[in-house]
Amino acid sequence: MLYDAVRELPLRVDAMTTETLSVEISEEFTRRTTVVHLKGRDEEGVGEDVTYDAAEHGERFPAFDLTGEWTLETLSRRLDELDLFPGGDPGQMAYRDYRRWAFESAALDLALRQAGVSLADALGRDPRPVTFVSSTRAASLDPWLALYPTLRFKLDPTPQWTDAFVEDLAAQGVIDVVDLKGQYHGTVVDNPPDAELYERVARAFPHAWIEDPALTPETDEVLRPHRDRVTWDAPIHSWADVEALPFAPRCLNVKPSRFGSVERLFEFYDRAEKRGLRLYGGGQFELGPGRGQIQLLASLFSADGPNDVAPGGYNGAPAPGLETSPLEPRPEPTGFRRRLS
Repeated sequence: MLYDAVRELPLRVDAMTTETLSVEISEEFTRRTTVVHLKGRDEEGVGEDVTYDAAEHGERFPAFDLTGEWTLETLSRRLDELDLFPGGDPGQMAYRDYRRWAFESAALDLALRQAGVSLADALGRDPRPVTFVSSTRAASLDPWLALYPTLRFKLDPTPQWTDAFVEDLAAQGVIDVVDLKGQYHGTVVDNPPDAELYERVARAFPHAWIEDPALTPETDEVLRPHRDRVTWDAPIHSWADVEALPFAPRCLNVKPSRFGSVERLFEFYDRAEKRGLRLYGGGQFELGPGRGQIQLLASLFSADGPNDVAPGGYNGAPAPGLETSPLEPRPEPTGFRRRLS
């Protein structure tokens, strides 16, 4: 099992610090994340909390005393005992996993660096170039393609996608994933079930993965002929969630931060490989080292999928000079990190 390769890694923590990263996306939305730094034996491990509620970062981020001698597993068990949101339950329960992942990934990075090995070496896997897609608005395709003609996309269909609009999109032949956003509830990206939209999209993009539909009697009937292309993201926080799906998938989106712990994530990778599932990685608008970490995991476990792990520049306006797909993995010689250049 993958986790057996890292669970007994020793690590010493002498200090913990945090820093808040912030990017203003619009007047209505500022993206904030928190980078956790665990320091010990002249090494440092980093992880990133991708909680979307900006108020949960900065002064409200908890300060824990994690100093001492641990293994990766014993430190993880200690995190089981800590309240990661001491100010009260977060706005979404998924945020507990996001914050847990920041500490777990920092601990994994520190343990590997103190041991003098890379994650790839510890797991006995070779990192490969990562195929990635750009997750953007449909209206932005032409400016991006003018700069990067081979770029592929993941798009979020909405009820405003008319037959004519969908036909024009499909004619470009650059869409690998359509994310229906039907599994989100109480968020700004909620997209209620729409059988007419689902049928229009499934028919127009016969080779694209269909992610996160909201299944009702009407939408289930529409998607029944396309079940081999239905994939899931938001519901998947553990392998138990895979077993609970309404029908067996052929492919899944894996966002490491959704799993919270290294153990749960690695169990998922193990079982997915044994099941023969195809995977593609995903991210959470990481601003710091978390983006390199999800790119590195994609290079180890889902290199050939339509990975939604594009470099950060693709989150902004179209600009020249960005890294293109496939993305070279460039793992650092020790730890759980990807070199930026």
